[in-house]
Amino acid sequence: MAALLPKTPESTRVTLHQLMLPEHANALGNVHGGLIMKMVDEAGAIAAMRHAQRQCVTIAIDSMTFREPVHLGELLVCDARVTYVGRTSIEVTVHVQAENPITAVTTHTNSAHLVYVALGDDGRPCEVPRLELVTDEDRHAWEEGELRQKERLARRARERRNGGAPGAPASGKS
Repeated sequence: MAALLPKTPESTRVTLHQLMLPEHANALGNVHGGLIMKMVDEAGAIAAMRHAQRQCVTIAIDSMTFREPVHLGELLVCDARVTYVGRTSIEVTVHVQAENPITAVTTHTNSAHLVYVALGDDGRPCEVPRLELVTDEDRHAWEEGELRQKERLARRARERRNGGAPGAPASGKS
């Protein structure tokens, strides 16, 4: 197997743009949140695949809070880059903005942290390249990603202890 060469976060950066049209509207006339989530996942998956140079599948979305609506006629911009990697997992942070293409006014609408796993030729998780941290921003994003990963692992351990139910109360066993 060829050696896995480290990659920089910048080498994984992906920016997707999509003009929001009437078919993207929800019942209130704004862009449907599910469409935004789909675009966030697509941008994140592309960044993860660039890093791993393999197919990657989504295993977690930490959270996604919609701060501002996206309106029809605006350009939805999803900017994604790898922020943390484990042995087989890749965390990608995606920032979403709505841009008025005429006035160039942009609004940060939401951000998300997604986790992907790289798949080997056998369809099972496989090792991914290390992340080469070049800038202070890279190092800061890594530290935050490392904390999120610890929280995800602790949450998963709690769920296993509680029979797989997320948010279930602790069993009381010590």
